[in-house]
Amino acid sequence: MSDNQGVAYVKPGVVEIQSIDDPKLELEYRGKTRKCNHGVILKIVSTNICGSDQHMVRGRTTAPAGIILGHEITGEVIEVGSDVEFIKKGDICSVPFNIACGRCRCCKERDTGVCLNVNPDRPGAAYGYVDMGGWIGGQARYVMVPYADWNLLAFPDRDAALAKIRDLTLLSDILPTGYHGAWTAGVTTGSTVYVAGAGPVGLACAYSCQILGASVVIVGDMIQERLDQAKSFGCETINLAKHGDLAEQIEQILGVPEVDCAVDCVGFEARGHGGDADTEKPATVLNSVMDITRAAGGIGIPGLYVTGDPGGVDENAKIGMLGIRIGLGWAKSHHFTTGQCPVMKYNRGLMMSILHDKAHPAKACNVEVISLEDAPKGYMDFDKGAAKKFVIDPHGMIPATSA
Repeated sequence: MSDNQGVAYVKPGVVEIQSIDDPKLELEYRGKTRKCNHGVILKIVSTNICGSDQHMVRGRTTAPAGIILGHEITGEVIEVGSDVEFIKKGDICSVPFNIACGRCRCCKERDTGVCLNVNPDRPGAAYGYVDMGGWIGGQARYVMVPYADWNLLAFPDRDAALAKIRDLTLLSDILPTGYHGAWTAGVTTGSTVYVAGAGPVGLACAYSCQILGASVVIVGDMIQERLDQAKSFGCETINLAKHGDLAEQIEQILGVPEVDCAVDCVGFEARGHGGDADTEKPATVLNSVMDITRAAGGIGIPGLYVTGDPGGVDENAKIGMLGIRIGLGWAKSHHFTTGQCPVMKYNRGLMMSILHDKAHPAKACNVEVISLEDAPKGYMDFDKGAAKKFVIDPHGMIPATSA
C-alpha cells in the first residue's frame, strides 16, 4: 500500500483527491480505537458515486469537511484479520453498503440496514457517510471492511467476476436498493408500476421491476436525458417538468389514472411538478405516489430522507418533518416500506442472475468507468443530471471490454 488516496468532501460543491492513511484493522471514532481482527483490507476494484453521496456534497447534510466518501465498494482481499475464517486473500468481493455485525437481533432477523452494534449513535452504519458510525469511505485505493465473514459476498470465480464487473459493481447498493424498492412495493407478474426518479437508483429500480415481471413500468423525472435512458430499456416515461398532473399522464398510458405499485427513488430534495418544477417541495413525491397508487397498493421508499438538512426549505424540513398527507395513504390502505435497503437479502440472488446472463443492469444504468483522479469531475457531471452511473476504477483493473 502506502499510496492510498481518497475522495474527500471539502465544502458544499467541492470534493478533491487527498492522500490518506493506509487502512488498518481498527477503527478510530471519537478518540477511541476499536480493534477489527474480524476485518479485511481490500484493494479497491471498483467504487461508485451514489446520489446519497451527492446530498452530502451539495451541503444538504451535516457531513463534516474532510470525510472520505464512498459506500459502493467492490474489492480484492489483500490482508485478512486473525479472526476471519472463510474469506480468503485474493477473493474479489462485493461489499454491502450497510455495515453489519451479524450478531445483534436485527442482523439475525436479516434487517442488516439497522444493525445495532456498528454505530454508537443510532441503528445502522455505512462507509463514508454522515452519522453512520465513522467508518472510512471506499472511494479510495484501499479500505478496511469489518466483520468480513458476515459482510462480504465473495464472487465464485475471479475471471468471471472481472468480465462482468460493470454489472457486479452495482451489487453493493443501487441494484439491491432499486430491487428492494420494487419488492417491498409488491411488484410482481403483471404489475403496473410508477417509479419516481430516473437517477441511477430509479433506473435500477425500473430494471428490477422488469426482472420481477411488471407489465408496464412508468418512470417520472425532470431531466429528459435520464428519461431517454429509461426508455432505452422499455420503460414508459413522463417529463414532470412539463406535466404537472401525474394522474392524468398515467391515465394516458394505462387507461386508468393509477398504478398497482409505486416507488420513491427521489427522496428529500424533491421538487414540484409542472409549473412548480423549479421549487423544492420535499413532500411532493410521497404525496403524489399516494395519489396515484390504487387502493391496497404498495409504496416502496428507498429514496433518502434525513433527520438533519441544513438547506431545508423551512424549519420543519431542516429536521426531516414534512407535510405528508398520511390520511390519504391510510384511507387507501397503502403499505409503505422505508429505510436503508438490507443489501444481504438480495445481493447473492442478483449476483447469480448477473453471472448467468439473466440480468444486465450496467446497460440499464448506463455505467461509465472513470479514474480516481476524475472523480471530482464525475461529481460535477452527476450534479448536472448526467444520465450515467459513474464507476471509479482506482487501479485500472476493469477490463475495457467487460460485459
